[in-house]
Amino acid sequence: MITFLACIALLIVGYFTYGKFVEKVFVVNEGRPTPAFTHEDGVDYLPMNTKKNSLIQLLNIAGVGPIFGPIMGALYGPVAFLWIVLGCIFAGAVHDYLTGMISIRNRGAHLPELAGKFLGKVMKHVVNAFAILLLLLVGTVFVTAPADLLYNLMNGKVGLGLIIAAIFIYYILATLLPIDKIIGRFYPFFGALLLISAVGVGGGLVITGAPIPELSLQNFHPDNAPIFPLLFLTISCGALSGFHATQTPIISRTTQNEKQGRKIFYGMMIAEGIIAMIWAAAAMSLFNGYSGLNDMLTNIGTAGIVGEASKLMLGAIGGTLAVLGVIILPITSGDTAFRSARMIIADYMNFSQKKISSRLWIALPLFAISIALTKVDFTILWRYFSWANQSTAVIALWVGAMYLFIAKKNYWIAMIPGIFMTMATMTYILNAKIGFGLSLNTSYIGATIITAVIILLFYIAAKKARMNNLTLEDDVSGWKKVA
Repeated sequence: MITFLACIALLIVGYFTYGKFVEKVFVVNEGRPTPAFTHEDGVDYLPMNTKKNSLIQLLNIAGVGPIFGPIMGALYGPVAFLWIVLGCIFAGAVHDYLTGMISIRNRGAHLPELAGKFLGKVMKHVVNAFAILLLLLVGTVFVTAPADLLYNLMNGKVGLGLIIAAIFIYYILATLLPIDKIIGRFYPFFGALLLISAVGVGGGLVITGAPIPELSLQNFHPDNAPIFPLLFLTISCGALSGFHATQTPIISRTTQNEKQGRKIFYGMMIAEGIIAMIWAAAAMSLFNGYSGLNDMLTNIGTAGIVGEASKLMLGAIGGTLAVLGVIILPITSGDTAFRSARMIIADYMNFSQKKISSRLWIALPLFAISIALTKVDFTILWRYFSWANQSTAVIALWVGAMYLFIAKKNYWIAMIPGIFMTMATMTYILNAKIGFGLSLNTSYIGATIITAVIILLFYIAAKKARMNNLTLEDDVSGWKKVA
């Protein structure tokens, strides 16, 4: 219990200390107009207040990742707590903040456009395809996961196919309509339900004195299971997630002032880390140890564990409300996954989104592909999602490092986690069955070489960009606010 409470405290302290440091490194400009005003179109670009943007950002980024990932990561033991805390403060929140703020400085640009500007034109095309793939996987995973939860919650009284169809209908509406019509209007209520469920489960763990394992040298992780690189891909959204890089530009287009960025981008990642801590602790303590957790994962799956843990902590009624809060998470990330995919394709093709017909012809093929993907086994999708997700995070961190290097600022805040995760993702894809299937030792060597080459290429490109005085920001000097 001490480790759990200390980790929660560290996450909160991290927001007020390292978060402030990162903000100081970036240097916000409160007088600079944001894209919400300079590009206002009434659909994707429009100003919304900090509270609303923060709740939307939290729900956008917090899909099943900070719940399903930590539950599976709990099999590695208390070391999962360390990755959630350190990853969240020094990698995930930095990743989200820099992506959001650099996007604000570049008219709300999405990651492919930022990658093209700061990492080279070829990267724009590569990241564009990669981001669309990731968002399709996310959208599909976030259809099947909440559908399974709802199906279990209703004891199979409503058909799974009908539930999936209803979720798709909602996603279509949320993808096509202006952001303030559904997302901006209903997310505050969804956010309240999410927070109530997380606080309920977390409070239940503390009040009942759940046997949450403490971190020690003897109990670092069970059976000496190899944690690198698997832990760092299993627990993603609760520590570091490339999916967030596809979501923050949605809110960069509705943020009113740069000063709000630390609360919206850095702060909401910290909130997600707290949610991840709660579910990792619940998984470690409620099912008779790691062997019991492993049996539960095999027999009832991650969705089943969420339901069981909620009922154990809060009873039948409270548990149902908690599960509803968990169901909200993937749904409120799935809808923005498709919305983000639409926006990325529109930006790539320079296609205006003011008319709903223009949005429709981009969105419908995306949904058709996603429907086909729902027929694929969830566990297979999750493996590809995990690698694609963290690889996207790597790209976003290198974009952040490049931006700061060119600006002659402390680029190490992005480069250090970027190097670490480059090594992790490369080791995984070289070793995994879905990748090259090499031995672990060979994968370590190969990943080290690839990472070293990427570092060298980064410095060559960064010094060239600095010499050529690459423009870091869009010019808004001629902009005047219309009363």
